[in-house]
Amino acid sequence: MKAATLSVGFIALTDAAPLVAAHEMGFAAEEGIALDLVRAPSWSSLRDMLVFGRVDAAHMLSPVPVASALGLGGGGGALSAVSVLSVNGNVIGVSNDLEKRLRDVGHDFAFNDARAAGEALIAAKDPDKPLRIGVPFPFSMHAELLYYWLSAVGLPAPQGVSIHTVPPPLMAQAMAAGEVDAFCVGEPWGSITVENGAGALLLPSKAIWNFAPEKVLAVRTDWAEREDALLGRLIRSVWRAGRWLGDPASRSLTAELLSAPDYLNLPAEILDRALSGRLTISARGDMRDVPGFLGFHRGTATFPWRSQAEWIALQLASRTGLDRDLAIRAGRAAFRSDLHRAALRGTEADLPGASMKIEGAVRAVTSIASESGRLSLLPDTFFDGRIFEPSAF
Repeated sequence: MKAATLSVGFIALTDAAPLVAAHEMGFAAEEGIALDLVRAPSWSSLRDMLVFGRVDAAHMLSPVPVASALGLGGGGGALSAVSVLSVNGNVIGVSNDLEKRLRDVGHDFAFNDARAAGEALIAAKDPDKPLRIGVPFPFSMHAELLYYWLSAVGLPAPQGVSIHTVPPPLMAQAMAAGEVDAFCVGEPWGSITVENGAGALLLPSKAIWNFAPEKVLAVRTDWAEREDALLGRLIRSVWRAGRWLGDPASRSLTAELLSAPDYLNLPAEILDRALSGRLTISARGDMRDVPGFLGFHRGTATFPWRSQAEWIALQLASRTGLDRDLAIRAGRAAFRSDLHRAALRGTEADLPGASMKIEGAVRAVTSIASESGRLSLLPDTFFDGRIFEPSAF
């Protein structure tokens, strides 16, 4: 029987790896589907491709389905996040001029202290001009983490900064052209900035929130209801791809697969930096090791926690003036833990027994009750020690 073909959009980022692996390593074929992977130039174009039916599913910024549920970011049908594709994986970079200013005020680029980095950034910025920061999309974890971090260390955001939307593959060029002073972007585009001599890396996003859902597998909600069997096959194939990616032995082959012209078209050595968590952060050759820099499987990484959707909804509502309670209720419904569970029931996957958890409370690897045994949660702390308790917990 001929396999059903699903078109799936993606952006050229290292964290598109679960879709690439599902296709290239045969996990999709095992489920009787074929993936037609379609590279998009920007997040806005990819969102529109999904909304208007040009693709069946997409590698998507985790806040986009939530923003859609809140009526933010344009019209179109409702979107559902049916799996998390990756956690963490972003970097905050600064221009060469700002790097020098940071070193002049005594910052050591330790790469693990978000408060120290933020306070140094405030001290180093030009006091007479707003800090120009590039993000890939207005509704992105890049933006939400930046706003959370900067506001907590004393630079009200977004009010006190000038936000520029720049597609990820163009971020290094924007820095080199002097269009932005800093950015938050997914790999490998921070590393490309360093390779091109246009800037330095200040901090991994993991230092702000230790276990932030970064990309999700998004589908149109009406498509999910109409094509539940195909959706189940897609979720299972991507889950198995994530498990394969989580094996350190898969790292070299993953980098080679992603380096192909149809995907990222970049040297495998550059792509391996995010996969290994060993990053070159400056033109001087300084290196930093970041365990768990980019996660695909460990610690329930693929599970769409509705409490994470609530946190995103609260951030969006707070800065756009929406009713917070209504936003939280609408936003959490966009993370479809129910569909994720249904697809993986009866497989080797072990899933959490709940769909909500207190965010920011796990400080060490912790066992939790699950459907068939006990799962481990990885640390999920926020840099400032705050916790977020979901409304329906």
